[in-house]
Amino acid sequence: MAMKGTSLLVPSVQELVKQPITNIPERYLHPNQDPIAVSNTSSLPQVPVIDLHKLLSDDATELQNFDHACRGWGFFQLINHGVNTPIVENMKIGVEQFLKLPMEEKKKFWQTPNDVQGFGQLFVVSDEQKLEWADMFYINTFPPDARHPHLIPNIPKPFRDHLENYCLELKKLAVTIIGRMEKALKIKSNELVEFFEDIYQGMRMNYYPPCPQPEHVIGLKPHSDSGALTILLQVNEVEGLQIRKDGMWIPIKPLSDAFVVNIGDMLEVIQIVQNIVTKL
Repeated sequence: MAMKGTSLLVPSVQELVKQPITNIPERYLHPNQDPIAVSNTSSLPQVPVIDLHKLLSDDATELQNFDHACRGWGFFQLINHGVNTPIVENMKIGVEQFLKLPMEEKKKFWQTPNDVQGFGQLFVVSDEQKLEWADMFYINTFPPDARHPHLIPNIPKPFRDHLENYCLELKKLAVTIIGRMEKALKIKSNELVEFFEDIYQGMRMNYYPPCPQPEHVIGLKPHSDSGALTILLQVNEVEGLQIRKDGMWIPIKPLSDAFVVNIGDMLEVIQIVQNIVTKL
């Protein structure tokens, strides 16, 4: 979902940790966090894994697994997703290189006071607000007229081309996933897909620098996603993402060549309405 609005400008955490610091600045301290699970254990339930190839082959068991993942979790890891490996790998390399640009180069892409797109953090509304231990680069990607005219055109090649290819592939993948949701929910064919035909898409790149006091900071505050789908690609396989289910924080151990998919609030509302209609 493409975002609009404003956010106050904040310092770069990546630049902050280049200095030898042992104590975290007050504004980044989050003293009242929920206890966080350190690693995946056999005692915790595991986030479902969905095979898109099987799903598109009308495998009844996989459709049932997909339905359970959407209704019971709102999260799943997607394997055999059909996005070509070179496109994914080029994106990973490009993101890493882009986030490592010198500060003088990054300033060209920094947020402005009247736009959330660019480097910075989202939804910072006051100078007293606690900040996340992360740097973010956000851009609207579709429709083209939602893009900031001075961001994507100035991203260095070949990353700019790789980003364009990746956005197109993820747009197709999102429509494919929504199409399978139609089947799982027994909705008339293309009824849900047409609702998202003119899809709004945004891309967020997050960088979480090493922290001398990781137990006192938050990389990304607990939240739900307001859009339809979030499709997450991790550049490496470091565990960090955790989801809350049945009162527990459950770590997601990222699988190689998989996307983590989050069903957003918009699709959850449609799912709830469909459940109500089914019961009538």
